[in-house]
Amino acid sequence: MRINKFIATYSQFSRRKADELIQQGFVLLNNKQVQTLGIDIDPEKDIVKIDNKIISPQLKSGNFYLALYKPTGYLTTRSDEFGRKTVMDLLPKNQNLKPVGRLDYATEGLVLISNDGEFINRYTHPRYECEKEYLSTIYGELTPEEKQKTEKGIMIEGKKTAPSKIIIEKASKDETVLRITIHEGRNRQIRKMFDSLNHPVKYLKRIRIGKIVLGNLEKGSYRPLTKEEIDAN
Repeated sequence: MRINKFIATYSQFSRRKADELIQQGFVLLNNKQVQTLGIDIDPEKDIVKIDNKIISPQLKSGNFYLALYKPTGYLTTRSDEFGRKTVMDLLPKNQNLKPVGRLDYATEGLVLISNDGEFINRYTHPRYECEKEYLSTIYGELTPEEKQKTEKGIMIEGKKTAPSKIIIEKASKDETVLRITIHEGRNRQIRKMFDSLNHPVKYLKRIRIGKIVLGNLEKGSYRPLTKEEIDAN
C-alpha cells in the first residue's frame, strides 16, 4: 500500500493532507523521515508515525498492540519514582499503552505492549497458563538429574514451581546454554530456580510469549502485532 493512502485510510487526515505532511517532512517510516509520496509500505510490518504518533490499522478499533525488544537496564513499568529508565521511554508518548507482564531489570527480550485490557488479561492471568520461552546461559553444567528436577517443579520461597520444559543447547563444566519454557509469572522466577541449584543465571532473554516470537526485532525497537498474532491466544 502506498504511504499516503495508508495515512488517509488509517488516520483522520485526508489524502491531500497526507501528501502535505509527507512533503513537509512530518512523516516517519520506521523512524526515518520520508518525503516520497508514492513509496510502498507493508502495513503489517512497517511503522508509520506523524508527530510521534503511530498510524496503525489497529487504531481504527481503538485498540493497540506492540511487540517490543526490551534491552537490559530498563524497568518494565509505566513510571519509576527514582527516575530510572522504563520501557515507556522506548515508545510513543501520546498513546495510553501498558506493558503486558514484566521482565526484570537485568533481563532482555520480548515484552508485549497494549491498551486492550482483555488482551492484557489473556497473557497475564494465571488461569490462561500462557507459555513464555527464554534463552539462558547459567554458570556450571546442569546435570540430567538437575534438569529433570527443575522440569518437574522446584521449591523456591516455600512454593513449588509448575512443570517447565528445558532444552539444553550447549554444556560445559563452566556454563550451560539452554532454552526454558514456563507458564508462571512469579517475580524473577527463572533466576531463583537456578540459584536454588547453585547455577546462577549469567544471561537471560525472553524469546516467545504464547505464539508471539521475538524474531529479528532489534534491541530497543518495536513493531505492531499482526492480526494473526493478536487473535492467537
